[in-house]
Amino acid sequence: MNQMQDGQLLAEQAQEALWDALRNGTLRDGQFLSMSQLVEILEFPLAATREAVKQACSQGLLTTWPKRGVQVMEARSETIRDCLDFRMVLDQEGARRRIQQGDLTGLDALRAQHETLRDAAAHSTASDLPPQAIGIDLSLHDYLAAGLNNPQLAAVYSANRMRMAIIQNVRPFLQVRIVSAMEEHLAIIEALQSGDTTAATDAIRHHCEQTLQWWGVD
Repeated sequence: MNQMQDGQLLAEQAQEALWDALRNGTLRDGQFLSMSQLVEILEFPLAATREAVKQACSQGLLTTWPKRGVQVMEARSETIRDCLDFRMVLDQEGARRRIQQGDLTGLDALRAQHETLRDAAAHSTASDLPPQAIGIDLSLHDYLAAGLNNPQLAAVYSANRMRMAIIQNVRPFLQVRIVSAMEEHLAIIEALQSGDTTAATDAIRHHCEQTLQWWGVD
């Protein structure tokens, strides 16, 4: 491997490390860091870290401040509203396309996972439920995004998902929200299985509205 290829590989690995740090909450919303602090957290060389920061800035995940370092995206009300609205619009289109194309394989498994988690959350206070809930919550949104069948839309959806991860780390799922969120998802799944486009898009809109309410965003 030549020096250029080696540098590119390091940059890609540093980007994935940065993405992981944003997803798992190592880097929190609004947090300021110097480049040296970020290098230490990611454990990659400065050049690779800078390339990762450029990618994150292009997607609105970080902001660079001259002589100060970088700042993680802030989970402000307008940002939460915009990110959820963005996801809703693409989820609705993904649902339309899946119904139109009859591409609904995998819904039975999704339904079963959602029902199991809903029932567990309704009768348990186990500490492992919130992390599990995030994974199952994302599974339906990923399913809808895959229905777009467009790599460019998939790329912007993925970038917004990273912004959503930063937001979700601010206020993790509580038991009561797990139950209602799973019910909202099950309504979407029911509409998809019935082939009812209007019901599906309405259920997705309702889920977005309820999530905004959960966040206290008008």
